[in-house]
Amino acid sequence: MDTEVVLSEGEKRTMPTPEQPSLIVRQKSPQNTEFPFASLSDWLIPTELFFVRNHFPSPDLDARDWRLRVDGAVARPLELDLDSIKAMRSTTLTAVVECAGNGRVYYVPPKEGLQWQNGAVGNAAWTGVLLREILEMAGVKPTAREVLLVGADSGVVDANKKTASPGPIAFARSLPLEKATAQSTILAYSMNEEPLTRDHGYPLRAVVGGWFGMAWVKWITHITVLEQPFLGYWQAREYFRWERNLGEPRLVPLTEMEVKAQIARPVQGARLIAGQPYRIFGAAWGGEAAIRQVQVCTEDGRGWREGSLLEAERPFAWRLWEYMWTPEKVGRYKLRCRAVDGAGRVQPDQQRSDFESYAANWIVPVEVTVVPEPQTYEEEFVI
Repeated sequence: MDTEVVLSEGEKRTMPTPEQPSLIVRQKSPQNTEFPFASLSDWLIPTELFFVRNHFPSPDLDARDWRLRVDGAVARPLELDLDSIKAMRSTTLTAVVECAGNGRVYYVPPKEGLQWQNGAVGNAAWTGVLLREILEMAGVKPTAREVLLVGADSGVVDANKKTASPGPIAFARSLPLEKATAQSTILAYSMNEEPLTRDHGYPLRAVVGGWFGMAWVKWITHITVLEQPFLGYWQAREYFRWERNLGEPRLVPLTEMEVKAQIARPVQGARLIAGQPYRIFGAAWGGEAAIRQVQVCTEDGRGWREGSLLEAERPFAWRLWEYMWTPEKVGRYKLRCRAVDGAGRVQPDQQRSDFESYAANWIVPVEVTVVPEPQTYEEEFVI
């Protein structure tokens, strides 16, 4: 039985669920699971295959008791229930979200943190209300600078380590007022036309188009408008990078996703047949700027060549892409891809030292072997 995903009016894709591999468990408790990127086939990732990133156990919230408080530098503090939010004008944003640690396993030398490979990323259709409209209801004061989003999930981080949190803390991140009031930032209660699941932030989560997943706070219960920059644990001690444009390096919070393309197929170690055409296929995404080009290099002496972008361009969604390749000679090849965005940013060749253990967007080759003909294997019995 197929699961039908509606992309837009008259445009459909199907993903056969029985044949799909399951999510890859990166951590049992709290649950952290990765989408098997090699199985990519559709523009939207079904919710049941969407990656899960949790810092603490998923809270079990009852929508009947749940409330959203809005306070801080506002003229009219608010408290809203879910029905009140659903009664507001809704908006749907199809957007890709990537965990800032996606690809961490490729760092050399290894970095601390969950060892994501390449599946802590996904594209979904999110429905909710513009954060801006809730802020307008509260009346943001002219002195406001940031908007703090606080989730219902909490716990102690790194107990007994130098980096330990000061007791139990909630997951909380702030957005600059400009991004909080942008069309690309919504408070979502629906994912792929269904209510949010518990692990994906039920009953309400942030969707911050173009930004890494740490900004997409789940299980939101509290919004505070701030007049000073937020320097909480998840803003100042985690999810940061170094910036060197003012002389000495300084820490700045992670924000935008980096321009990136990944190969889904062929998989690492695949054996291809010489003289037969093969489809190199994957996805590409970035931050505020749209993907303009994906280039492919097959190491057959022809350099970088342009791949075909699939689907229509949608702001903040990823682009699927393909390149047809017919290997003529047997041997080993390293297949590489790189994305270019509308701001002219090109996916780098090498890892960068200023991103701590995050933003692993450099080119990671897929190694394949081209053989002269299909191989058959006789049954072997070992006694």
